[in-house]
Amino acid sequence: MAAEPGPGPNAANGRTFLQQMAHRQVLRRLVVVQEAVSRAARGSHAPLSSSSLLLTTPLARPLDTTWMRSARGFTSTATRAISFHVQDVDDFTERVVNSDTPVVVDFHAQWCGPCKILGPRLEKLVAKQSGKVLMAKVDIDDHTDLAVEYGVSAVPTVLAMRNGSVVDKFVGVRDEDQLEVFLKKLVSPVASAQREAGDTKSTE
Repeated sequence: MAAEPGPGPNAANGRTFLQQMAHRQVLRRLVVVQEAVSRAARGSHAPLSSSSLLLTTPLARPLDTTWMRSARGFTSTATRAISFHVQDVDDFTERVVNSDTPVVVDFHAQWCGPCKILGPRLEKLVAKQSGKVLMAKVDIDDHTDLAVEYGVSAVPTVLAMRNGSVVDKFVGVRDEDQLEVFLKKLVSPVASAQREAGDTKSTE
């Protein structure tokens, strides 16, 4: 029985050719990948796909803002404790008339232009007193009974109250220097009286 002929030189050459083609295809793919990476690094207009970015870009750790929220809460709470809006007559009695701390009462109205100038200015200076004086805000349209009781005929009207009694007042807008004097008299009445007495003697 005749033996089957083995693979000839042509078959070997065919296998070699196929191996070379496969090797070239692999090289071409590597070159394409390298070019894409280079373009991305140079900021090319052909960026990597979103899926590639998700796979290669680490997730950033979220910023912990707990302390920021706590700080804001503390600040707003402190501001409310020093300056507050009167809710009703009972609230006024509890927080103003019965207060152990002197209180300035700002009678105002939403439609009053001068009130919008005086209110923030007075509130800022009250905050600088470090809790030695409080500020109560009374809208005369919401609390007409309080405005009538305290003889408010124009706004803004500001009362200085100590131990439930009105010890000083003014009507209209005041500058910061005038407001500081007004607050100092309320916070330190003895020292203010002594200064006024000294000023009177010096002018005699």
